[in-house]
Amino acid sequence: MNIRSPTIVDVAREAGVSIKTVSRVLNHEPGVHESTRDQVLKVVEALRYRPKQSARSLAGGRSFLIGLLYYDPSASFVASVQQGATLRCRELGYHLVVESLHNDAPDLRQQIDRMVMALRPDGMVLTPPLCDNPEVLAALRDSGTPCVLMSPERDVEGVPSVRIDDVHAAEEITNLLLSLGHQRIAFITGPADQSASALRYQGYVNALRSHGLEPDPELIQPGLFTFASGRDAAHQLLSRRQRPTAVFASNDDMALGVLAAAQRLGLSVPGELSITGFDDSPAAALVWPPLTTVRQPVAEMARMAVEMLVTPQRPDGASPAEPELHQVLPHELVVRDSTRAR
Repeated sequence: MNIRSPTIVDVAREAGVSIKTVSRVLNHEPGVHESTRDQVLKVVEALRYRPKQSARSLAGGRSFLIGLLYYDPSASFVASVQQGATLRCRELGYHLVVESLHNDAPDLRQQIDRMVMALRPDGMVLTPPLCDNPEVLAALRDSGTPCVLMSPERDVEGVPSVRIDDVHAAEEITNLLLSLGHQRIAFITGPADQSASALRYQGYVNALRSHGLEPDPELIQPGLFTFASGRDAAHQLLSRRQRPTAVFASNDDMALGVLAAAQRLGLSVPGELSITGFDDSPAAALVWPPLTTVRQPVAEMARMAVEMLVTPQRPDGASPAEPELHQVLPHELVVRDSTRAR
């Protein structure tokens, strides 16, 4: 015996409202009194009614899909972005589709065109370095797909973005090391195609120069935002006759690599070497000694990016205030046991 699934007609009958009112509630549309909205939602829950995605899409001209495009070597960053975006999409009745695209793919434009044609997303969240790729931005603009940029190198006119102040954050952590008496402070950069690399390096340089110091080329090593690249860069830095007394790795994955290299070389941390990272990934607080770092609210940035694409409706049906086009969220300096005074 087949049990019939409840329909929108059943919900409307039980709630004592029209089918159109039920549709408005389910699609988060304005114009529904709060008490009516609550009544409809109670009936939806009691009947365990689940609207078909195809019906919702046809009714409102929307796909209820948000795309997230990423190309990033840091698994912790991507995981935090996905967590924040997924939860906010779920709260707003949307689904998140996650795609990894190589920033230098020769057919990048074609990949995006095919993706937009297949999914018809209501918007895209772009993470670095894709958010700074003019080919990606042009493809979405030409297809009429709205997008929000997470941590772009610079603001794009008319395109929403959300970020932290990477330069100021890097200045703060470098100033911390300087205040602890360190002057030979090494810096490990990120990949050239990641905008955060240049911004964090600029903050490092600003802090040194504010203390009358110039960056020493021997203390600058390239990295790729990966554990292995941080470990390899640290071996180069720590094998010098005049080794640094502190290392600022421009993300936590590389800072963990520095910590591993120091331990392999028999250097005590922070006794002989202070180490700082950037991001405050989950691992930063789990290693020994735990890392001094900058907390970047990645999940909250992703939540905000989704909200900028899907403006949630207020319960009273009134239009919510338009968010600022370019949002800058606060960061936090997190001091732990991997740093100390000389």
